[in-house]
Amino acid sequence: MDGSQSGQGASRQVIALAAVGCMGRYVCEELLKDDRFDVVVISRSKGEWFTSRNIPVYESDYSLRSVLAILDKTRATTLISFLNVNDDRYISIHTAFIGACLASETCKRVMPSEYCGNIEEFPDRPRFYGTTREPIRKVLRGMQGLEWTLLECGWFMDYFLKAEKSHMRPVPDEFPIDLDKWTARIRGTGDELQSWTIGREVGKAAVELCAAKKWVKDPVTYVVGQWGTFNEAVEIMEDFYGRPIEKTYTPEEEIRAYVEANLDNMQEYAVQAVMCDEFSIDGATACPKEKTLEQREKFFKDLHFSSIKEVLQKAEEVDFL
Repeated sequence: MDGSQSGQGASRQVIALAAVGCMGRYVCEELLKDDRFDVVVISRSKGEWFTSRNIPVYESDYSLRSVLAILDKTRATTLISFLNVNDDRYISIHTAFIGACLASETCKRVMPSEYCGNIEEFPDRPRFYGTTREPIRKVLRGMQGLEWTLLECGWFMDYFLKAEKSHMRPVPDEFPIDLDKWTARIRGTGDELQSWTIGREVGKAAVELCAAKKWVKDPVTYVVGQWGTFNEAVEIMEDFYGRPIEKTYTPEEEIRAYVEANLDNMQEYAVQAVMCDEFSIDGATACPKEKTLEQREKFFKDLHFSSIKEVLQKAEEVDFL
């Protein structure tokens, strides 16, 4: 879609989505429902999921020059990234995205790929976010000429659901509850505070941010469906399905010792999975409640954020959330 086209789309904001994966599909779907926006996708390759929905896809190598050309061609006003890599590519590609927005005639809003937890108190949790996301956050904090925000949501509540119910792929090595095995490997005591949000509602929140005239002065935006502990979450699951979950506990000291011994092996997925354990026992997934609720009133007062029980019930009623 060329932003210079005449017709209904000419009066809409054009939102560019880059490196769209699981979470990005929710934002795509919610933008398509909203007549305030048109959506274009920046991707390394075209995929059937997009073409079957008539979503314009612009192929790119994610270089500054390539992304800038697409932003200016489409007259995009906002760039949202969903790039989910945990190495230096995150930094180099997001540096290009930011540079493209700075140089663009129209695109002066950027939302880097985050979807984490309380990054203000725990900027280096999980550890591989400290080495990839935090450098980009520092660049943005010193940036002039762009409006930006980081959207944080804690754990995706989708992980409480069967895989076929959600765009989000299961991560049983990271998330304590394994639905297929009906087991829970609780990290620490299980009483550490967490937060969870269903992906669909994170997508709705991203759309409302696109519509907002101004983003938060302190540019971290939080959304949460429910706060609680994993012990409480297991009880909710057991009560809802009427059967006990087999539980084991991994002691905090075991997790911390493993992480410290493997700091030089941070690129290995097995190490990253245990760093997610550390992320959990630190309570770093729990978005700050007071600030989250203040932002909900400001930006998302027309949205409903579901509890775990509400999501489980809805999953019984519909094929896909």
